[in-house]
Amino acid sequence: SRPTLIQEKAIPLALEGKDLLARARTGSGKTAAYALPALQLLLHRKATGPAVEQAVRGLVLVPTKELARQARSMIQQLAAYCARDIRVADVSAAEDTASQRAVLMEKPDIVVGTPSRILNHLQQASLVLRDSLELLVLDEADLLFSFGFEEELKSLLCHLPRIYQAFLMSATFNEDVQALKELVLHNPVTLKLQESQLPGPDQLRQFQVVCQTEEDKFLLLYALLKLSLVRGKSLLFVNTLERSYRLRLFLEQFSIPACVLNGELPLCSRCHIISQFNQGFYDCVIATDAEVLGAPIKGKRRGRGSKGDRASDPEAGVARGIDFHHVSAVLNFDLPPTPEAYIHRAGRTARANNPGMVLTFVLPTEQSHLHTIEELLGESGAPVLLPYQFRMEEIEGFRYRCRDAMRSVTKQAIREARLKEIKEELLHSERLKTYFEDNPRDLQLLRHDLPLHPAVVKPHLGHVPDYLVPPALRGLVRPHKKRKKLASRKVKKAKTQNPLHSFRHRKERRRPTAVPS
Repeated sequence: SRPTLIQEKAIPLALEGKDLLARARTGSGKTAAYALPALQLLLHRKATGPAVEQAVRGLVLVPTKELARQARSMIQQLAAYCARDIRVADVSAAEDTASQRAVLMEKPDIVVGTPSRILNHLQQASLVLRDSLELLVLDEADLLFSFGFEEELKSLLCHLPRIYQAFLMSATFNEDVQALKELVLHNPVTLKLQESQLPGPDQLRQFQVVCQTEEDKFLLLYALLKLSLVRGKSLLFVNTLERSYRLRLFLEQFSIPACVLNGELPLCSRCHIISQFNQGFYDCVIATDAEVLGAPIKGKRRGRGSKGDRASDPEAGVARGIDFHHVSAVLNFDLPPTPEAYIHRAGRTARANNPGMVLTFVLPTEQSHLHTIEELLGESGAPVLLPYQFRMEEIEGFRYRCRDAMRSVTKQAIREARLKEIKEELLHSERLKTYFEDNPRDLQLLRHDLPLHPAVVKPHLGHVPDYLVPPALRGLVRPHKKRKKLASRKVKKAKTQNPLHSFRHRKERRRPTAVPS
């Protein structure tokens, strides 16, 4: 009922049949900005045009599988009242190509997928677009080249007709977007909306806190989460997968539940973690952003990342485009590698009209890099990332606990934690069911292969004694208040309940006694 700025500007131009190059900040409604005109075009053609055979007329290219799933879901929601007329298919999931071929044989109106998967179907002739395509959308266009899809995109364009309408949607304009513009668009209208790349200070509060050492970062994070100084759901961003597991095991020492969004796991498992977070099963998700999780250094082939992350799914992305619901805080535990990465991390919170907060942990050696990020964000010259007012001396009492927990999280424990997740995936894999039925010994070995060096969890660390809580917070913060209250209520109820008061006597009818014969 109330269009966002990008929707207000883009939809009328798209309905006129013009090519669009649109830049708008993340979370501003870019998906609906291209989906609504696409649906209108298809419905109008079916209602007024001559009867033509069913064919694929819309193609949406996205850089990651999660984003493809989300785009398909959004289009289906918008087409809820015309679901019989408009069919949407996502071919990016890691299913066997035979089942996807069966879906494509029904010729859905819109196909969503990653460039590599779409090209695969085009080469196998299970998808034919040369005579039918009318609309091409490149979502998160600035990521498509950096994910190593350049060759696939160039090959894919050879399978398309000469004339079609095209939309390029992006959060940033860079060299990759310029190259795509020349490849795909024909006399486009460029929309550079006069809005900041992130919401204003009334909606999104951005802070920085300088930590003198790595140990201080872990200490501060422990205090923020354990003392509930950060309320609601939070996203923790780190720069490597190994570091995300280190952080998860560290938080587990203090009974703080957290999960890792890992690119080594299958798509359905990653989407399951996101849905569990959205439903409120977890309050804290640890993730690496798209440049680390999926995108290699520019110019290299996909899938050849750093040594620790080389097994990650090349089409798995977290920071860009994925919609985490009701995130109240984004904590940059590691400083983002680029200003663009900061923008996309911060874009996970303060979406639509909801408030949010971003807190960035900075080491003294990273101050110059942080200044570069602030220069890009700050247009008026005023500091964008305000100093986070926090007295580290107030939480010195927790330092020995943090050191104790950090000693427990060894490299071997991190390796065991990663292997444990992969073993769980193997045990619950549908594809391996028949293999394990034929080879029961392998299944038995996998089940009984216990970790040799797991992280030792010390139960006493999960409790925060009152004398350790900073004096200013003693009246406000009670980490175990709820748990104690519930326990004491039950005991109290059991003690005070008097059976003489609760006893209710019910008269029974007397049965006639049998007369002995």
